[in-house]
Amino acid sequence: MNPARLGQSRPATYRTRTVGDVDIFYREAGPVDAPVVLLIHGFPTSSHMFRDLIPELAASYHVIAPDLPGFGQSKAPPRSSFEYTFDHIAQVVGGFVELLSLDRFAMYVFDYGAPVGFRVAMAHPERITAIVSQNRNAYLDGLSDAWGAWQSYWREPTPEHREACRVSLSPEAIRDGQYLHGTDCTRVSPDGYTLDLAYMSRSDAQEIQLDLVLDYRSNVANYPAFQAYFCQYQPPLLAVWGKNDTAFLAAGAEAYRKDLPLAEIHLLDTGHFALETHAAEIGALMRGFLERHQVRPGLASLT
Repeated sequence: MNPARLGQSRPATYRTRTVGDVDIFYREAGPVDAPVVLLIHGFPTSSHMFRDLIPELAASYHVIAPDLPGFGQSKAPPRSSFEYTFDHIAQVVGGFVELLSLDRFAMYVFDYGAPVGFRVAMAHPERITAIVSQNRNAYLDGLSDAWGAWQSYWREPTPEHREACRVSLSPEAIRDGQYLHGTDCTRVSPDGYTLDLAYMSRSDAQEIQLDLVLDYRSNVANYPAFQAYFCQYQPPLLAVWGKNDTAFLAAGAEAYRKDLPLAEIHLLDTGHFALETHAAEIGALMRGFLERHQVRPGLASLT
């Protein structure tokens, strides 16, 4: 790539690609011949959550942030024709990666984005240059007692247990429980949660999310497989964590060192949506981490 372009912010573009029967919306920024960083969002948000992180990376990296199927601006196929499971969503993201010919890339995975990203990584471990994990467990250590209603639904998927999980989709749970809890509320723009609440008000959105709540048990069941992937392939891993998160405890960040002893762990004084308040700090941590692991401008990636 041309070194003269380094240090210049690369404005985002907004595109759509069709993977099977799903139109995947994505944000893209940075030099197209720079090392790739794939950003995968979580619940209940979209690639919009990366709006402040993308400029932190785009001067030196080719940044790509898709909206998952049924989220954000991506198409939400009917539940009758599309199985809303993490396996299926990971297959779509894998197809998106193929369509864009992303042969080597680092991943930033958050919340739901991590079980999706870890499945993509396990399918093609040779493609992964590094992983940044933010507030998402791969170990039981990080699960709090806030998961009670979901765990009851996993054990007994009755209509009553499904309905009990609906409270976690409410405006109060999203705004107060996820965005504002444990952080300096004056630093949290209302734009993020207002947009998420608008997405959640769309037809069938709650039922899609409740399907994923039930299938979330597959992620916990896959923890040993995720851990085996870490142990075998030793991907460089940076965990940046809002330590005041009530669902994903800080112990979940520390747990990565069980299988990745060289993992870098940073606990930030904020909540679940750490990028809302700490995008600049996380961006700086990411740039240093990627450079230390040779995922840097001018190099193809790790060898």
